[in-house]
Amino acid sequence: MKKLVMFGALALSMLSLNAVAEDAKPIRLGIEAAYPPFSMKTADGKLTGFDVDIGDALCKQMDVKCVWVEQEFDGLIPALKVKKIDAILSSMTITDDRKKNVDFTIKYYHTPARFVMKEGSGVKDPLTELKGKKVGVLRASTHDRYATDMAKDAGFEVVRYGSQQEANLDMKSGRLDAMLADSVNLSDGFLKTDAGKGFEFVGPTYEDAKYFGGGAGIAVRKGDTELAEKFNKAITEIRANGEYKKVQDKYFDFDVYGH
Repeated sequence: MKKLVMFGALALSMLSLNAVAEDAKPIRLGIEAAYPPFSMKTADGKLTGFDVDIGDALCKQMDVKCVWVEQEFDGLIPALKVKKIDAILSSMTITDDRKKNVDFTIKYYHTPARFVMKEGSGVKDPLTELKGKKVGVLRASTHDRYATDMAKDAGFEVVRYGSQQEANLDMKSGRLDAMLADSVNLSDGFLKTDAGKGFEFVGPTYEDAKYFGGGAGIAVRKGDTELAEKFNKAITEIRANGEYKKVQDKYFDFDVYGH
């Protein structure tokens, strides 16, 4: 009997230790680190940007250890599904199409899309004036999906890239006629840099909910409601305690959270 009691106690102890070990495991956050000002690297290779700082603030608020895992944008959802990462915090827009594969938290920011072209193009409506032109987009992004659907009637060619930086380089070198991307990313990551000299926004902003959803959220595996709710609570808390504004003001002079 004593042996049975001891065995039972040992088993319970092991279960407890396993539970603690599970809780102690760091949350692996997937990110594509070439999307300034949301994600980029410093000269010494350190991850930085709005997404990174928000992710760090959320993990601190949740009192958990997090590690960043770099991945090309179009590989983030596959990596999440095979459990190489636990969540995606990489300016991923919440859309119905993506919800078929992942679950999302509430939004943590929302900014519109815009086209960029060379200064003096005279283009007022890119969706009717770019026939036969090449438009660069980030592969597997909402901008890719929007441009692909619009191209059917607009008659432009969609050119897809593994990172926005690659698209920027081709725009500068003249291999593209236009780019469609997040307006803040295009402003900070291209137009305000040396590479973006001689280029400008053309046309209106685009916020069609069918394509651009309800802003950027954190993606988790289907059914992982516990982790999603932890993030939701932390997003709400850092919005209330001023931490979100502190991070936002480091990168933007406007309310990036949106409406």
